Amino acid sequence: MTENYQRAEVLVCALPYIKQYSGKIVVVKYGGNAMINDELKKAVMGDVALLTLIGVKVVLVHGGGPELTETMSKMNLPTRFVNGLRVTDRETAQVALMVLAGKINKNLVNLLQGVGGRAIGLSGIDGHMIQAKKLDESLGFVGEITSINTDPIVDILDKGYIPVVSTVGCDDEGNVYNINADTAAARIAASLGAESLITMTDISGILRDCADESSLIRTVRVSEIPALYKDGVITGGMIPKVECCAEAVRRGVPKVFIIDGRVPHSIIVEMLTDEGLGTMFIK
Repeated sequence: MTENYQRAEVLVCALPYIKQYSGKIVVVKYGGNAMINDELKKAVMGDVALLTLIGVKVVLVHGGGPELTETMSKMNLPTRFVNGLRVTDRETAQVALMVLAGKINKNLVNLLQGVGGRAIGLSGIDGHMIQAKKLDESLGFVGEITSINTDPIVDILDKGYIPVVSTVGCDDEGNVYNINADTAAARIAASLGAESLITMTDISGILRDCADESSLIRTVRVSEIPALYKDGVITGGMIPKVECCAEAVRRGVPKVFIIDGRVPHSIIVEMLTDEGLGTMFIK
């Protein structure tokens, strides 16, 4: 009986947040350890399906760098990074299309449907959703986003499905581009007028002291970010992630979260509880 009361209490506490998000669009950028651990993967898909059932319009945006690297290794193709970006020749771009828009995307759609969700997989090429140009000639077909066409996503949402978007883009000449998933998720969230963007990572959020999990900074205003760079709080691989979060806020997304994808049901904890889990970026 006590357990039933606890469950009821959880639902009652979640009700204000359910009201806040019901009917709104939430973009989830899915990656990191949560994408390669089977147990965590199933928990994430369950969270997304649950949110959809309570009226939240979830858009799942994913990358898949580690699996792309593994596939290229099996194909005896070299992998080279410059400043954290994969050098992408035409052959690598085609492999990225195969792995991201094919294998990973359709496996996620299948997993979502296995836990009760209704999902349709898309790539940034479908409907010219993600239009791009070369970011830097030295990087090859690494794309800089020039425009986002949200019509395919909105059509799928309106029919009650969960769009699962792989981050490959294209241009008018038919070239395929490998797009950074954080960047794509930020632009998609802004273009959709999303209520929030949730970015899943392999850390707790922004830590004042990287060696102390209790030093989590729960709220960061975009105007505070330069000082956090200067103080060495945000360094290395977190810099581009934070820049994407800041860009989404500047483009009109009210709340952007970095959360720990290693924690089961972290999306639900962040969205539907008082305490939250990670770091929230606001204007």
